[in-house]
Amino acid sequence: MIRLALLRHGHTDWNRAGRIQGRSDITLDAAARQELAAHALPGTWKDADLWSSPLKRAAETAELVAGRAPQTAAALIEMNWGDWEGQQGALLRADPQSGFRDIEHWGWDYRPPGGESPAEVWARVAPWIATLTRDTVAVCHIGIMRMILARAHGWDFDGPAPFQVKRNRLFVVEISGDQLDPWTEPVRLEKRAS
Repeated sequence: MIRLALLRHGHTDWNRAGRIQGRSDITLDAAARQELAAHALPGTWKDADLWSSPLKRAAETAELVAGRAPQTAAALIEMNWGDWEGQQGALLRADPQSGFRDIEHWGWDYRPPGGESPAEVWARVAPWIATLTRDTVAVCHIGIMRMILARAHGWDFDGPAPFQVKRNRLFVVEISGDQLDPWTEPVRLEKRAS
């Protein structure tokens, strides 16, 4: 059995403005860097393999909390939001002609215009998970975390999600062959001694 701990990257200016980032390579903002530098991986995870998305916000988050550079994997790049990248989700939601849906109404085949569906994201993430040989921390994006956690919880993006992704927490799944079993509670990052 292998444990995979998922950590969302820190805030960017686009996060705080409610803009959809997708594959846009937006860097952490100054407040996020300061907050992340005050946190570290819990002791039991310090020697785990460390991976991240190649996007700067994820790779820098990994280095700040782990104190070492991660390996990067293209499979961990955020879901492609196509034509909606850079736009504000709240404005898309308010426009009934946009086609925007909240996550509990997606299903696995929902696709932003010019973007990726959850099923397509899972199709690129699953082979990467299959390569893991030991406990691993992966610093990535909320979209990637949702795909892995949806599989682990048996949730089909239909109705309320059985999890809520929050920052500065490790969301752990246990991997046994093709089986993913989620931990019931996330693990908080440790605060560094000041």
